[in-house]
Amino acid sequence: MVDEQKARQAIALLLEAIGEDAAREGLEDTPKRVGHMYAELFSGLDKDAEKELECFYSKEYDGLILVKDIFFHSMCEHHLLPFFGKAHVAYIPQEGMITGLGKLASTVEIFARRPQIQERLTAQIADVIEKKLKPAGVMVVIEAEHLCMSMRGVKKPGSITTTLAVRGTYSDDLAARAEVLAIIKR
Repeated sequence: MVDEQKARQAIALLLEAIGEDAAREGLEDTPKRVGHMYAELFSGLDKDAEKELECFYSKEYDGLILVKDIFFHSMCEHHLLPFFGKAHVAYIPQEGMITGLGKLASTVEIFARRPQIQERLTAQIADVIEKKLKPAGVMVVIEAEHLCMSMRGVKKPGSITTTLAVRGTYSDDLAARAEVLAIIKR
């Protein structure tokens, strides 16, 4: 859980460090607002994504399940600047174990609401789905823009980073992997 009081103190010190007066008009409530914002942005730290993935059984369906274009925001742990984009989550149920579609989006949100790197975010989503649902295969693709690349450093706005995590059948079956990637591109 985010300690909002400590966050407020840190923001006041940061404003002071950059030469600002945290008590001046316009900034006097900034430490409070930023502390509250950080509590929201990092709310995934006290949530268990595995508990979010409720399993239920559906013997009628054993084909591909894909939820694409799940929009998310996260914070780069290296610079504490946002990165944002879309996650695409696919799995093939096994033994009838499926979850609600919204649960997949919630799983993305829980892991995104932590200090993150995109590579870990992609792997964490795939790993928890594999562990909880025990599917035949899992594939997670994330496409995101990083403000630490857009606003500073190389200053290349619009650059998109794509990461891919595959588990189970998608590790070996290149045709199945290509099929999902083609559906995502549509």
